[in-house]
Amino acid sequence: MKFKDGYWRMRPGTRGAYANAAFDVTAAADSLRILAPTRPITRRGNTIDGPVLRVDVSSPMAEVIRVRAVHLAGSVPAAPAFEVRQEHPAVQVGLDAETATLTSGSLRVSVRRDAPWEMTFSAGGRELTRSGEKCLGVMTDPADRHFMMEQLHLSAGELVYGLGERFGALVRNGQAIDIWNDDGGTSSEMAYKNVPFYLTNRGYGVFVNHPGRVSFEVGSETVSRVQFSAEGHDLEYLIIHGPTPAEILRRYTALTGRPALPPAWSFGLWLSTSFTTDYDEATVTSFVDGMAERDLPLSVFHFDCFWMRQFRWCDFEWDPEVFPDPEGMLKRLKDRGLKICLWINPYIGQASALFEEGMAAGHLLRRPDGTVWQDDHWQAGRALVDFTSPAAREWYAGKLRGLLDMGVDSFKTDFGERVPTDVVYADGADPERMHNYYSLLYNETVHEVLTERRGPGEAVLFARSATVGGQRLPVHWGGDCESTFEAMAESLRGGLSLGMAGFGFWSHDIGGFEGRPDPAVFKRWVAFGLLSSHSRLHGSQSYRVPWLFDEESVDVLRSFTRLKARLMPYLYGAAVRASQEGMPVMRAMQLEFPGDRGCEYLDAQYMLGPDLLVAPVLSAGGEVSYYVPAGVWTRLLDGGGGDTVTGPGWHTERHGFDSLPLLVRPGAVLATGARSDRPDYDYADGVTLTAYRLADGDRRTVTVPDTSGDAAAVFEVSRVGDRVHARRTDGVPARWNLSLAGVAEAADATGGTLETTPAGVRVAANGDTEHIEIVLKS
Repeated sequence: MKFKDGYWRMRPGTRGAYANAAFDVTAAADSLRILAPTRPITRRGNTIDGPVLRVDVSSPMAEVIRVRAVHLAGSVPAAPAFEVRQEHPAVQVGLDAETATLTSGSLRVSVRRDAPWEMTFSAGGRELTRSGEKCLGVMTDPADRHFMMEQLHLSAGELVYGLGERFGALVRNGQAIDIWNDDGGTSSEMAYKNVPFYLTNRGYGVFVNHPGRVSFEVGSETVSRVQFSAEGHDLEYLIIHGPTPAEILRRYTALTGRPALPPAWSFGLWLSTSFTTDYDEATVTSFVDGMAERDLPLSVFHFDCFWMRQFRWCDFEWDPEVFPDPEGMLKRLKDRGLKICLWINPYIGQASALFEEGMAAGHLLRRPDGTVWQDDHWQAGRALVDFTSPAAREWYAGKLRGLLDMGVDSFKTDFGERVPTDVVYADGADPERMHNYYSLLYNETVHEVLTERRGPGEAVLFARSATVGGQRLPVHWGGDCESTFEAMAESLRGGLSLGMAGFGFWSHDIGGFEGRPDPAVFKRWVAFGLLSSHSRLHGSQSYRVPWLFDEESVDVLRSFTRLKARLMPYLYGAAVRASQEGMPVMRAMQLEFPGDRGCEYLDAQYMLGPDLLVAPVLSAGGEVSYYVPAGVWTRLLDGGGGDTVTGPGWHTERHGFDSLPLLVRPGAVLATGARSDRPDYDYADGVTLTAYRLADGDRRTVTVPDTSGDAAAVFEVSRVGDRVHARRTDGVPARWNLSLAGVAEAADATGGTLETTPAGVRVAANGDTEHIEIVLKS
């Protein structure tokens, strides 16, 4: 929140006391403890009355420095708290008459012992940021609420990204943001997934380790600083050195958790009943039949809210009038190769039979007077499950086990954002700090029961709410958006911003949720949706089967669904890296090209994995402008002609509904599969390695995963002079191919059968050969 009236004056009724100097410093082997009075200490009498901040400095991991400032330690709630990994790295602590220092790896904090207060973070002798005079302090508002505040310096030209899912401009400078989960759609300052972590283009990130409301003023209250504050008596933040954005994300996700690897089948097309539409088994079967008749690969069928009876969400029981034989219906659907997802939420409506059961057992959240907290929002008389209670979590999980035993494969964990604060939790957790944290406990409960019943490689959610740690529990989708091009753009911005908080997997409602999309919107959104990590057709009051829009929609959906299936060796490889390293599958351009000034503000295009540039078309007429980083990039959707686009620079084009700018990075070797009818298959069998403009001396390692995420085959592809080599260095023998994009003919080839295709020369390996060589024609 803002405390000042301009630069010098405080807002009426607001008072502030700031760290004045590191007056008393105690050095331990691996930490510093600083007592920082909020006024000058010139004589002993100055030590009486007035706040003194205790500032502890330590390092949980190499290249990470933790700062914890506390005013009144006895008023700090013990729970809830984010899980932060502690590795106990070797650090160097220094203390002399002028400065106290702590160094972790190449990251150093230096604290000036004289006034004014100054705490500087640097790496390799270069300042990253600093807390200076009137930056770290205790604030009191007109209502006598107590806040802790810090301000960190922004350098000229420094840009800030992150803070979770945000639908406005990707660069946060000038914005005021509250980390407070809310159900506000995709067109406002509210967000479903709030994460108090940001990173900048200066080589560092900042994680504010506070689970409740944290207010960020990003160059908005003081334009040369990022201010963050939280109500209470403590504030902890961690400075995370990169220097690249990828390294920052790797370290942040090492601290707070990396995504579980979703099952390969979840990357296929999901089809929903939609929300308030009429549906029964006949309707569902007609959709599934329609997809099959039109040769549209379908992987998952999702039943939205009304699989249960109205007013009774959640009672976890099928509506017997609409679905009289749920077990039989699920078996019939699963016999067709489909996975099944069901909608749930963490609320219990009063008409549900579970309300009385949960109330009697103490599983529902209560008010301070001991009564069950209830309101009429969403479901009449709804109550919330108290997930701080192990018994309540087990009770809720037990209801899900029955559905899993019935044949359900996944749950859409909706809601979990508008959590009240006038409540008492079973474990005594602070209600304000539980507001965001509730989403983590809710989704953990569901993910754990899926892992228990299906195994760790088969657990996948379709979640809406999240906070720090939620990235461990994929997949997340962008929430309720309109059916417009503007909403398509804001959804993309939200997904890219969420990726900058370590969320590796993300989806959105293809065509938009609210309203019925124009066919042009639907078709453009289909291309974007199938070039996302996860792809779901879902709406509110209208169905999303493509033939209800026009026949071209069917063709567009078929084309991009099959393209995604062929790309699965590459995409699942990116998914494995997301789970291992924390880099999202869909990446803002700045993550992949941190040195390119042209990428800093881009929020209408992205990298899909490390090597594919995607620019969704956000207009009915097909005009799109996009930026290409340096090099000669190759179009993937040009009919196989190897057409190229050269960067750095902007390009403006017009595309039909069956196309969009989809470019392959120069020097990439793209692994594509032999099947286009499903996302889960043997990726190594028949895999094609396509090299795109390899330069002399280039060498690439390509790991083709299996559907469990392990390496099925590993290849080394290189170019030396006029010869391109591909060697299988690991993995069982399987059919494989080497292709050179845009190369019209070759002088010679060994290791397989050479053929010329419109896309370039191609060699199919002979039998179990491990090496292919193609000699380029001079």
